[in-house]
Amino acid sequence: MKEPLFLDSVLQKKIWGGQKLHMVFDYDLPAEKVGEYWAISAHPHGVSTVKNGKYQGQKLDELWKHHRELFGNTPGEVFPLLIKILDAEDYLSVQVHPDDTYALKHEGELGKSECWYIIDAEFNAEIIYGHRAKTREELAEMIHDGHWDDLLTHVPVKKGEFYYVPSGTIHSIGKGVLILETQQSSDTTYRVYDFDRQDDNGNLRELHIKQSIDVINIPGITPKLEVTEEKIGLSTITTFVKTPFFNVYKWQVRGELALRKGAPYTLASAIEGEGQLLVDGKTYDLKKGDHFILPADVEAWEFKGELDLIASEPGAKNS
Repeated sequence: MKEPLFLDSVLQKKIWGGQKLHMVFDYDLPAEKVGEYWAISAHPHGVSTVKNGKYQGQKLDELWKHHRELFGNTPGEVFPLLIKILDAEDYLSVQVHPDDTYALKHEGELGKSECWYIIDAEFNAEIIYGHRAKTREELAEMIHDGHWDDLLTHVPVKKGEFYYVPSGTIHSIGKGVLILETQQSSDTTYRVYDFDRQDDNGNLRELHIKQSIDVINIPGITPKLEVTEEKIGLSTITTFVKTPFFNVYKWQVRGELALRKGAPYTLASAIEGEGQLLVDGKTYDLKKGDHFILPADVEAWEFKGELDLIASEPGAKNS
């Protein structure tokens, strides 16, 4: 039977996390400060488990290894994407991620380009997104001297916005922001500045100044997105970004929305509302906080209800 793969996944404690993953999505949190839900992941630091159907109980990394037909027999040693929901009760560290070339050489894993859909944001919430240094020498000087106000670009954010964060972009998610992140399957983060915070043992968290100066884009890049919308009845498909690594969409279901696959497989996360997913004559109930993969043999599917989803596909480099 052709069927979606619904997933149970891993929650991650973070010094900057809070309780919104329980308050908004009703996830059972293992601690007071939980910052991330690795919703669709085959990364060894937090692997999702299939919770329905023929493959119930199997790990996503094992499916990728032993059942590549589910993913259109696409190449690659690792499942290329990772979907997270992040609750920033406080600022994340100011950080940067390397590209594939640097990360594979120095960390033994993929680099990390990512993008953010703002699920919710408190009044006056912001992100740090880019920098003002003109040369790598100026960048290094401003970092070593702690001239953060001169170096960093602060951007106010609100619910429903979308940001593409290519590797090499210095960034941070600000206090009071809840996001869905679509990213390459990597956990390599270089911290540039951490607000002099201490962990539970009273220690400052490690910084990665040399690596950060190595990989930060000079000059800073602010990608210009060409967001498009397509109305289908009362429903809307928004295309946010298409990159070599991932294509990302928002599906706003208002009544019904029928779709066909445009890539070997599709990842989807329900972020608001409730409804049903219809695949191969079978109906699956959906509510916000559900995450699933539509594998290669699912050629078409339909949604019914009042439902917002963020969906992604592997980009051209991963197809």
